[in-house]
Amino acid sequence: MAVETADGESVEDPVAYFLQDMTYHGKTDRTREAYERVLRRFEAFLRDPEVNPMDARKRVESASHRDCMAWIHSLRRSDVADSTVATYASYLHRFYAYMTQVGAFDANPMTLVMEEMDERIDTNPSRREISLSEMRRFLRGVHHPLDHAVLVTLLKTGMRVGELCNLDLRDVSLADDTPLGAVSSRAQLDGRGPSVYVSAEPSAGEVTNGEERTASNKRKRSTVVPVDAELESVLARWLAVRPDVQSPADPLFVSTSGSWGRRLTPDMVHHIVERHAGDVGWHRAGGDAEENVTPHYFRHFFTTHLRDRTGDRGIVKYLRGDVGGDIIDTYTHNWGDRVRETYEEHIYSVF
Repeated sequence: MAVETADGESVEDPVAYFLQDMTYHGKTDRTREAYERVLRRFEAFLRDPEVNPMDARKRVESASHRDCMAWIHSLRRSDVADSTVATYASYLHRFYAYMTQVGAFDANPMTLVMEEMDERIDTNPSRREISLSEMRRFLRGVHHPLDHAVLVTLLKTGMRVGELCNLDLRDVSLADDTPLGAVSSRAQLDGRGPSVYVSAEPSAGEVTNGEERTASNKRKRSTVVPVDAELESVLARWLAVRPDVQSPADPLFVSTSGSWGRRLTPDMVHHIVERHAGDVGWHRAGGDAEENVTPHYFRHFFTTHLRDRTGDRGIVKYLRGDVGGDIIDTYTHNWGDRVRETYEEHIYSVF
């Protein structure tokens, strides 16, 4: 039985139609193959009356939210890792969202399922709500190259304040003409394009890259985070005026005030954020986390917006550094096709 799109096109195989449109949108073969494996697996589940909840054969266009939830439940019972379940759910969600958008399906049964799935990623419903347009206006009022670079890096990467402070020049790969001097980037960045390597290694009080650190990174595994054109331009602007540094580690962000040329500390970053947030009424002395914007707020902002835009909790968890081996290995080996592609398609513009 065929379905019809809004423009009257007959669709016999909705999965094949969706995959063909992915080709038109420029998705790679590897990405399409990953989607096809998941979607065909879901189709097989629906066709098997012994495993689906309605005890009947169904087509994907007839699936309900209970069918989708039952499939997710079956994956968990099969000992599929939670991170993989989240990725499979995001694939199915995108498929239904697209087919609904083109008019072939009446509704997206995955919408409710995604709402009911684990929402534990940095959840805090009572936080101050700042829209993207408000955040853009906020950044337009920040003119100092260091402050601007710190804020945009936090917004575009979702990294923790300690992780930002621990970045060295070797952890950054930008365009060939960016003023990185004679510093060689880490091997993990080779072939990745503009990106940042956030290591799980640095710990407060221990020596990393020839310098004792004042902050710890809390990642379960090291992560390569894409750098888009906006962040690249901001970092290039900062690097063009960055003072001579006082460390053999060549830190990316250094003080331009009393500790001239020395690595930024978390306290310095807190001061930068709170000063600018205070200027627009987003921070006051004595305010709590529900009211005040601190460096961690930008991690919350990044998580919320990117998760909502992609529907892919797996990639968001990878970028945040919240997950261990299984999902890290999956995205490390498919970095260009999944991580960078998804990030560049969905990361918000802050200018």
